[in-house]
Amino acid sequence: MNEDDRLLTAEDLADFLDVPIKTLYAWRYHGEGPVGFRVGKHIRYRWTDVERWIQERVRVAEASRR
Repeated sequence: MNEDDRLLTAEDLADFLDVPIKTLYAWRYHGEGPVGFRVGKHIRYRWTDVERWIQERVRVAEASRR
């Protein structure tokens, strides 16, 4: 398994993004954050989906500056 294939817990992702975990859950509820999926009762995020979501946020921010 390479680095791009790893799965993040909600706690991992909250730490990485430096946001409260409640923010992740709110984003998920509203369909605004990175794509997450259930593994049993747990939410997991693929690193590649997180990177894609970050890149999209950067594109949106850059476009709004123009």
